[in-house]
Amino acid sequence: MSAQSAQVLRLEGPLTMHTARSHVDEGRTRLAKGDLVVDFSAVGEADSAAVALIFDWLRAAAVSGHSLYVRALPDGLRSLASLYGVEALLPPEA
Repeated sequence: MSAQSAQVLRLEGPLTMHTARSHVDEGRTRLAKGDLVVDFSAVGEADSAAVALIFDWLRAAAVSGHSLYVRALPDGLRSLASLYGVEALLPPEA
């Protein structure tokens, strides 16, 4: 599969320590079935919990043998990943 044929999960609103947990299972379930593009274009706020969520889904992708891609990753989220020294580990852009 590829990013073009992957299913899309569109996240909306804040993606913070108060909301990120509610998305864990959906991403894991979708990754068990195939490649996944996570669309962040409607995410208004993100904190370190969003970075943790992405890495959780990367682990799920590795276990399932599928790929995870991101779309419209917020600049603030990319800055956090850079601050933590993990930006190079982020999934590729779809």
